[in-house]
Amino acid sequence: MPTFDPVRAFRKLAYNNALANRRLLHACAALKPGEFEAPRTSFFPSIKETLNHIITVDWFYVDGLEGGTLGYQAFEFEEPFDDIASLGAAQAAVDQRLTALCEALTPEKLVSIVKLHRGDRIQEERMEDALAHLFQHQTHHRGQVHAMLAGTSVAPPQLDEFIVADDARFRSKELGELGWSEEKLIR
Repeated sequence: MPTFDPVRAFRKLAYNNALANRRLLHACAALKPGEFEAPRTSFFPSIKETLNHIITVDWFYVDGLEGGTLGYQAFEFEEPFDDIASLGAAQAAVDQRLTALCEALTPEKLVSIVKLHRGDRIQEERMEDALAHLFQHQTHHRGQVHAMLAGTSVAPPQLDEFIVADDARFRSKELGELGWSEEKLIR
């Protein structure tokens, strides 16, 4: 009987994260003028603000997970992107960094201490805990954007069919566009 492999689990979460972000941002690219920044009911009051929050938090955590010292400079601009195309390209780049980080994980690395520069202090966390937090953060705010899309001209995309083998038929096009194989995703 196979045993649980936390390295594999985090790697799959990184792939799921990148695919879900890609799908959500592709849907947002089809919004009519004004819908991206229009006021909506959610934690952040627009799709634009929510997606900008996701990326700045990603910059903060991915940098810390990589051993960097960017810290709160990640939040220097509350909304660094005014358009979905630029935001989408930047999100794909940080997703690629996170995926590469997870592909290089080892059991030892997962329990290593990550230093997150919080301005006046350095927060120390186990890498596995920081990763779990980051993936939860992503999922939480993607869900908010997904719900906000329901009030636009664009139907919310399917976001939860990525990491199990039976769902391969739903992701083949996107895997090809990313240069990924099914074997890479489910290994």
